[in-house]
Amino acid sequence: MPKVRVAGFSVSLDGFSAGIEQSLNDPLGKRGTEIFQWFFRTKSFRTMHGQEGGAVDTDDDFAHKAMGNFGAFILGRNMFGPVRGPWLDRSWKGWWGDNPPYHAPTFVLTNHEREPLVMEGGTTFYFVTGGIEEALKLAKTAAGDKDVKIGGGVSTVRQYLRGGMIDALHLAVAPVVLGQGEALFRDLDLPALGFSVTGHQATEHATHIVLEKTAS
Repeated sequence: MPKVRVAGFSVSLDGFSAGIEQSLNDPLGKRGTEIFQWFFRTKSFRTMHGQEGGAVDTDDDFAHKAMGNFGAFILGRNMFGPVRGPWLDRSWKGWWGDNPPYHAPTFVLTNHEREPLVMEGGTTFYFVTGGIEEALKLAKTAAGDKDVKIGGGVSTVRQYLRGGMIDALHLAVAPVVLGQGEALFRDLDLPALGFSVTGHQATEHATHIVLEKTAS
């Protein structure tokens, strides 16, 4: 049965999944890249960006799974880019260039309408103004018998967790303390939401933890 998943989502030891002051120069916020070093070094990441090389190891296995079997993606507007308010300048097409790594319908949460944006490689961005439930309904329809990935950012993942709409989480806990940033777990009770740890594996660069919603 298709699932709604969060996968390859990095978090610091002190619970932050993005740094402060996101900007064009710091899309993950200040120091945010530090919690993704496990990912950047992998063959999967380099292949996604048209590069050669990269590590083939446990981190790479998790990185590969974090983009596998997804038929649709959901992103918050902050994840799509730094532009705020109405889409006055429509030249912005995301952080990823002409060929984003999604290769599937990708639904962007926003308060401002914008026509769909067709990119190379099979990615089309659809801008959804009806909220998280509408976006999930559209994504499930688009995904068919594949999973839907809640791609981030932090606020979007938290909204879907609070709404009880996520079935599984793969978190990559990086050996980094940020001190401040966007807190993933603030005021969230994962056991009360039905989650328990079903797997974990540590590498030199991250501890990979899988949580799944257990049957009530």
